[in-house]
Amino acid sequence: MARYTGPTSKIARRFREPIFGEDKALERKNYPPGQHGPNKRRGKQSEYAIQLMEKQKAKYTYGILEKQFRNLFKEASRMKGITGENLLTLCESRLDNTVFRLGLSNTRRGARQLVSHRHITVNGNIVNIPSYRLKEGDVISVREKSKSLEVISAAVATNVQKFDWLDWNHATLEGKFVSKPTREMIPENIKEQLIVELYSK
Repeated sequence: MARYTGPTSKIARRFREPIFGEDKALERKNYPPGQHGPNKRRGKQSEYAIQLMEKQKAKYTYGILEKQFRNLFKEASRMKGITGENLLTLCESRLDNTVFRLGLSNTRRGARQLVSHRHITVNGNIVNIPSYRLKEGDVISVREKSKSLEVISAAVATNVQKFDWLDWNHATLEGKFVSKPTREMIPENIKEQLIVELYSK
């Protein structure tokens, strides 16, 4: 199963955003990594460089590698509506992302692990594919044997976020994918139009 396994703090510092969750290194060093740190003079970025950075940010944020991300873009471009918004909607519809949004894990990496280790069910059936695409009305829940896991209990206890396209039942550790999110609902700081421009060259 392909996934990014490299350093996270360095990537977060490059984008100056906590894209992998809270990061003390980013708080201490809020400037890009490199030998000369904050004193290094950085020239004006080209249009291509800006577009590439935005694509990289989206990939790291959702934990998707290049081939899979490109395939998502192709699918988004075939759908009705605005391609960039379709792309983010497809990313948000992934099972691992939805497990993260429901608060069953504090990070997308942790959510991916919960899915791949068979702790999550969809409509009563175990699904261990993080990229599984959810449809409207799908019910996501924690497997009965896994409800006592400390990592899940701790994440649920600290989760305060709620999202309009998801319905969550704290008592049963069960959530429902009510509808596909619109761009206004998605909180990620991603300029999707730049990604569209990059892939359209």
